[in-house]
Amino acid sequence: MSEVSHTPLGPPKPRTLAVDCGGGGIKSCILDPGGFQIGPPQRTALRYPLSPEDLLGIVADHAHSLGEFDRITLGMPGMIRHGIVIYTPHYIRRSGPHTKIVPELAEAWDHLDMAAVLQERFAVPALVLNDAEVAAAGVVSGRGSELVITLGTGLGSALVDDGQLAPHLELSHAPMRWGLTYDDVIGEAERIRLGDSAWSRRVLRALEYLWPVFRWDRLYLGGGNSARISPTVRARLGDNVSFIPNAAGMNGGVRAWSLARPHR
Repeated sequence: MSEVSHTPLGPPKPRTLAVDCGGGGIKSCILDPGGFQIGPPQRTALRYPLSPEDLLGIVADHAHSLGEFDRITLGMPGMIRHGIVIYTPHYIRRSGPHTKIVPELAEAWDHLDMAAVLQERFAVPALVLNDAEVAAAGVVSGRGSELVITLGTGLGSALVDDGQLAPHLELSHAPMRWGLTYDDVIGEAERIRLGDSAWSRRVLRALEYLWPVFRWDRLYLGGGNSARISPTVRARLGDNVSFIPNAAGMNGGVRAWSLARPHR
């Protein structure tokens, strides 16, 4: 009679609370080890002004509703470096994007170690990245130079080189034309003002400007507004351009842990 082995199979793989922080709302879900959602996500529309404690309160409410988790992945707009908020463009403003900056909020967010705050608040490991970087983790192949552009309140971006996230660059704040930034020219406010067709042509021009800078092997277009790009403009995009679902901003919450560069 053979013996039954009681050797442990190894530690259980973690459940991840994935949080996607946008300019208009916060979405959260629990992901299984394969990156698939467990149950329906939670969403809360933002009310400005938004302090760090306000955002943490929303995350806590979502966490309470969603159930147990072993770690957190949080993506948010702005320059995030090793879990620290170097600069975030929307949450420091009185009434959201393109409104007046509140000095007290700007100070509260400036160089906030968001990863450390989350770890202390929820007693689990936390990974904090730019929101486009989390979206990238959900879709890239891991081969070659892959650029992810998200179109929403503004322009988000992430560059992945052979499966590793490159240092983040805030392309949204770079000048595009007329002394205006990419955010100014192709952000949500301009889409509403121009209509989808004229706005789509501006997106095409923006991609033409970015091509000599990156010369990507594959470009992914995502975010809530990517679906609004007109058929005419879509037909002019190359074969190395793919459209990705808006849910990538949460579904990349598991794979982001393996793509992120270790902090030394």
